Amino acid sequence: MLPKHQVIEHIMNEKVVAVIRASNAEEAIAISKAAISGGITAIELTFTTPFVEDAFKGLVNEEAVIGAGTVLDPETARIAILANAKFIVSPHYDEQIAKMCNRYAIPYLPGCMTITEMNNAMEGGCDILKLFPANQFKPSIISAFKGPLPHTYFMPTGGVSLDNIGAWLQAGAVAVGIGSDLTKAFKAGGEDAVRKLAETYMEKAKGIK
Repeated sequence: MLPKHQVIEHIMNEKVVAVIRASNAEEAIAISKAAISGGITAIELTFTTPFVEDAFKGLVNEEAVIGAGTVLDPETARIAILANAKFIVSPHYDEQIAKMCNRYAIPYLPGCMTITEMNNAMEGGCDILKLFPANQFKPSIISAFKGPLPHTYFMPTGGVSLDNIGAWLQAGAVAVGIGSDLTKAFKAGGEDAVRKLAETYMEKAKGIK
């Protein structure tokens, strides 16, 4: 089992998390494998994908850290953890999800928009906060939030693109979540298009000092 701190370090070092929201498990596996081949090794499989547990099984041998997204309750968090999810992501902060993740020493990345939500999440033991939806903010919001919460790590998700990934990382984000671009690329050009797009995202992310 990968220790919690190593999962957090992996996400922060790689800087890009691919949020895979697919129409079925087979499609999720295909998109994930293509993203991994393009260099994105932090994958978030969302529970909006039907039979997503099969996608976890299909990716068990991949050289990547696979987590679960759109986790809305502690029951789903436990299902994901037992399916070998290495981190849990939700669109909101939930105290019971936090307790479940802490029980199994699994990183929990909850969606937050306000100082109150962020403070509650930090008190719940969350190391990285998902700034969501990021398209409601400008990258400069990170410095504003870090005024009262200087020790907080942010991962903007929702609306992050090739056009603004650099701005978010330069503004202080420790990582970003991307997703819709990969799905669109898959539908337009298949796995090869996803791989090439993943490579471009990683080149941009690694180029930010």
